[in-house]
Amino acid sequence: MLLGLYVYAQDFDIYVSDAGNFNNPPWKIFKYDSSGGNAVTFIDTMLSWPQDILFLEDSDLVLISNLNTNRITKYDSDSGNYLGIFANGMSGPTRMKIGPDTLLYVLQWSGNGRVKRYRLDGSFHSNFTSIGVNQSIGMDWDQKGNLYVSSFNGKNIRKFGPTGADSGLFVNSNLQGPTNIWFDDNGELLVLDWSGTTVKRFDTNGVFVSNYLTGLRQSEGVDFMPTGNILIGNGWTKAVKMYDSSGSFIRDLVPSGRGGLLKPNAVRIRLKSNLTSVQKLNPIIEELSIHPTYGNLFFIETQNWTHSNELNVVDINGRVVFETRVNKSITIWEANNEENGMYFINYFNSKGQKYSKKVMVIK
Repeated sequence: MLLGLYVYAQDFDIYVSDAGNFNNPPWKIFKYDSSGGNAVTFIDTMLSWPQDILFLEDSDLVLISNLNTNRITKYDSDSGNYLGIFANGMSGPTRMKIGPDTLLYVLQWSGNGRVKRYRLDGSFHSNFTSIGVNQSIGMDWDQKGNLYVSSFNGKNIRKFGPTGADSGLFVNSNLQGPTNIWFDDNGELLVLDWSGTTVKRFDTNGVFVSNYLTGLRQSEGVDFMPTGNILIGNGWTKAVKMYDSSGSFIRDLVPSGRGGLLKPNAVRIRLKSNLTSVQKLNPIIEELSIHPTYGNLFFIETQNWTHSNELNVVDINGRVVFETRVNKSITIWEANNEENGMYFINYFNSKGQKYSKKVMVIK
């Protein structure tokens, strides 16, 4: 067996969903390099008002939610070729996220507004909530596993317990048309306000604190660069804006209309491992085998490693969260104290070479 030798680097591509003329085409998924250049049309097939982009790396798939056709379509994650329908049975799907239970959570713009759950093979699992959120278009979990969902026309954020029980409205003021939401490291909630001009901050009790950043209009779609900078789609100017972690504007990373961009409504960063060299390690082959790749407990098989005994785990910002010296065939990493998100498990051999694999911590 011959394995590729991968070197971890903070290199990535940027994928942007283009809502086009909203209910009317053109609709596209664009791909840009990490500097916002080299625009290419990644997907333009079987789209109908696309809403979100989600990569399933283990399956080599990328999923697109389509509001008009009530479907989530699937494509090859590298080529963008259409592969069929991943899931249906929802009414106007908007945001998608992998939840703490490793199921796919899907929001609905219309219908009963309940949060739906699907297995990662596309089969329906259950309705997570019994209470609907009309025109729901943003979700995230706090550190206790509570789910929060934004309502665009309701101008509020609703809270659900870890089992889906309704906990009432968490935010019911100071919003004009919320879209994406996320929690920061302090447990405070940040909200994109599409109908306003700001990203707003609310404390752990849902009380308005301040405007986190300003200068936006029709803001929708957010993701975080390995440096900690934030990318936000700005529909009014047909651009993707970049801010630092304090909320200060840096520049338009994707300038207005680049590649034909009309209305960015989802932004997704996809980190990539660059194949820098391939070599045979005879007579022993070094492997990095990790099971599972989702969850909070990871078994790292190290039985064939002979050139080194060093291993670490870094988060998306490059911070080392775990390191050890390998002295047995299986090393266990428990990620109970880490935030949900993407991490990189790295193995270093005595020649300074590195093997790296991505895992997703979901609690």
